Amino acid sequence: MPAPLDLDQLATFVAIADTGSFTRAAEEVHRTQSAVSMQMRRLEERVGKPLFHKDGRVNRLSEDGERLLAYARRMLRLNRETLAAFDDDSLEGHLRIGMPDDYAERFLPEIMARFARSNPRVEMTVLCEPTENLVEHVRRGQADIALVTYDLHREEAEIVRKEPLLWVTSAHHTTHEREVLPLAFGRPSCVWRRVACETLSAHDRDYRILFTSLSGTVIGAAVLSGLAVSVLPECALRPGMRVLGDADGFPRLPDCHIGILRGHTGRPELVAALARHIAESLDNVSVPVEAAEAGGFDFGAAAFRRSRRLRPGHVLPGW
Repeated sequence: MPAPLDLDQLATFVAIADTGSFTRAAEEVHRTQSAVSMQMRRLEERVGKPLFHKDGRVNRLSEDGERLLAYARRMLRLNRETLAAFDDDSLEGHLRIGMPDDYAERFLPEIMARFARSNPRVEMTVLCEPTENLVEHVRRGQADIALVTYDLHREEAEIVRKEPLLWVTSAHHTTHEREVLPLAFGRPSCVWRRVACETLSAHDRDYRILFTSLSGTVIGAAVLSGLAVSVLPECALRPGMRVLGDADGFPRLPDCHIGILRGHTGRPELVAALARHIAESLDNVSVPVEAAEAGGFDFGAAAFRRSRRLRPGHVLPGW
């Protein structure tokens, strides 16, 4: 029977992928750089494939290394969950987590399931509100951690995911062709609203904000019913929406950055554990659109996974 993979070697391998450097990974796993290099040589011998290739002075994951990375993350996660299940001193207490409802719909099931398996004694309260509200809740100690839309005014947030911000309309209406474009957005302070309006003004496109709501569900309903056009990150797209692009007269928008905002009033060990589970969950979630073209969104950081780029004009089927 083949010898099992070494979890310590896999943990070092993941650290290299996450930090982008053998040197920084050595600091992360508290080993010397030569010990890290030796671990990787043994891991390559064990799987029988080269896991890195030289790009100038930088070691990058090979195609086989990228493939192993997904397995390594799952094995390390399962190891933590197994140990937690038999740990009589496992974390317990109460956590308050917040996120906008459009993020909650896509990300929350995976986050809750992952965290509950590893921390069955922790009670969670979930707040679904816009980013601006959640930032205030965290600052006032009313939430322990929040998943928020990052902007330059929230530099304290830790970015854990990057997605394209997309113009969307109904697949069954021609709302986007109207002379004065009807729009549906969140409150005036919404980052996406500000970016969209600035972009339209820069391209001399007439528009009118027809619907304003704090609820992503309401904004989605306005789009799907053909009443308005809006902008959404890839994770918030729904069946029946159509992505608009240059061919439709809608220029590309800046990417959407999703970040973790941590509070300072709760138990730090619980907050740290949940933050890790959120980052791992978002690392594994993809938009389940089988007909979408596989694209090359390489976010340039190990925590960002490759994403499938939706082509303008693509209509989302049911999932």
